[in-house]
Amino acid sequence: MSFLQLENVRFCYPNGFEAVQDLSVDFRLGEAVAIIGQNGAGKTTAVKLMNGLLRPASGRVLIDGQETASLTTAQMAQHVGYVFQNPDDQIFQETIEKEIAFGPKKQKLPAAVVQERVHEAAEICGLMDVLKEHPYNLPYSKRKFITIAAVMTMDPEIVILDEPTAGQDRESTELLGKLIKILTDKNKTVITITHDMEFVVKEFQRVLVFAEKQLRKEGTPREIFWNEELLQFSALKQPYICQLAKALNFQGVMTMEELGKKVVG
Repeated sequence: MSFLQLENVRFCYPNGFEAVQDLSVDFRLGEAVAIIGQNGAGKTTAVKLMNGLLRPASGRVLIDGQETASLTTAQMAQHVGYVFQNPDDQIFQETIEKEIAFGPKKQKLPAAVVQERVHEAAEICGLMDVLKEHPYNLPYSKRKFITIAAVMTMDPEIVILDEPTAGQDRESTELLGKLIKILTDKNKTVITITHDMEFVVKEFQRVLVFAEKQLRKEGTPREIFWNEELLQFSALKQPYICQLAKALNFQGVMTMEELGKKVVG
């Protein structure tokens, strides 16, 4: 059953620029979904419509069956947490602990619950040893995990990550994959905007392709990345493993294991 739905949604910015056209899509609890497409395709506008930062010019957005037109942005934030691409757009407290605790405190949760959530999120995000530090004592890549932890402590059903792997090393990217698995195992929905196609192949089974202000296709990574007509239209490249397999005339390959079997067999 769908928890978040967008029905025939259209959005225009005040200058008249139409960023999203006739968008209809739904999300179930417990799934991880990647959104891909070139800059200007409508991805970021679409996710900001999902959490109330933007409101549709026409169409409907529904959370758990309730139309969001009747909800404030603060009320929607209880259900949909948004992690900005740039962590510096979110961080404002003088310690990491206070930053992570801000949301549940605003929710007026008991102090013991706040502390429990802070410690759980900090442990998962690798921040337990730096809770008393100023956020800007950490490098940019680590500050991203502060903002993820801050959203996690509010316990929304849906978590939106905007370009989480940008500026991250391999270890941090692997931690992001573990985070997504932890959240989906808790029946949370993780919606991720990314240009990192290798990350998409590894961590997601549902992919949405945006191009020219519309959702053009959704499917599994295999269905998306071996659809050459779609990739050409959307100006997207195959992941490296697919490019290598294509050069060797092996169609449909998505992993090194699959490629190895093709080469041997």
